[in-house]
Amino acid sequence: MFYVSMFFQYLSQYLKTRLQYRADLFVEFFSDLLSQAINLVFILVVFGHTNMLHGWNRDEIIFIYGFFLVPYAVFSAFFNIWDFNERYIVKGELDRILTRPIHSLFQIILERLELESLFGALTGLAVMFYAGSRLGIEVHWYHPFLFIVFVIGGALVYGGVFIMLACISFWADARTSLMPMMYNISNYGRYPVNIYNNIIRFVLTWILPFAFVGVYPAAFFLGKEEWYWYSFFTPVIGIIFFVSSVLLWNQGVKKYRGAGN
Repeated sequence: MFYVSMFFQYLSQYLKTRLQYRADLFVEFFSDLLSQAINLVFILVVFGHTNMLHGWNRDEIIFIYGFFLVPYAVFSAFFNIWDFNERYIVKGELDRILTRPIHSLFQIILERLELESLFGALTGLAVMFYAGSRLGIEVHWYHPFLFIVFVIGGALVYGGVFIMLACISFWADARTSLMPMMYNISNYGRYPVNIYNNIIRFVLTWILPFAFVGVYPAAFFLGKEEWYWYSFFTPVIGIIFFVSSVLLWNQGVKKYRGAGN
C-alpha cells in the first residue's frame, strides 16, 4: 500500500506539471502521431510493390504494427530510462535517489513518467481495428483478456531489456550508451520474424526477445496456428526478463560508489 500511495502522489505531481504547459503536451502528442504515421506509410510503400511478404499480406503486417504500438506505448510511459547513465550516474543524481526509503528503480520510473505516450496505444488500437475489419477477424469473449496479458508481457519485455542496459552504467559509467542502438534493434519486432534469416530470428526470440512485443502475440489474433505457442510465451518471457533486470539492478546498486572526483 505504501508503494501504491507513492505512485499516486508522483502521478498527481506529474499531472500538475504537464498541464501547466498544455501547448508542449499537444506538440509532443502530434510529433508522436507523425512518427507513427511515417512508419505506417513505409509499410504501405513496401506493399505497393508486392502483394505478399513471406506469407504475410499487407493488412496482417499493419495489424502487427498496430499491436506493437500498444505495449510500446505502455513501455514508453513507464520505463523512460534512456538517459539513466547521463542523468543519474554521470551527474550523480542517483545519490539523491538512494537517500530515500523506497526502491531506487521504482523512484526513477516514477520520476520519468511520460503518460502522454499512452496516446500511442489509442493509435495502435485504431490501426488494429482498421486492419482487423479488413481481415474479418472474429473476436471471442476471451480475446480482450488475452490482449491485456499479451500487452503487459510485451511491455515487461521492453522494460526488462532496457533496465538491463541501464544497469551496465553501474559497472561502466562512461558517457557512451547502447540505448540508441537498442531502440533501433527493437524496431525489428514490429515485423514478422520469418522475413529475417535464422540468426536474427533466434536473437529476436531468445536473446533480445522483441518479437514477443509485436509479431508473436499478434499472430494469435491473426489465426497463425504455427505461432500459437510463441504467443502464449509472451507473459512468461516478459516476467523472466523483468525479474532478471530487477535482480541485476539490485546487484548494480551495491556496486555503485557515488558521484565524486
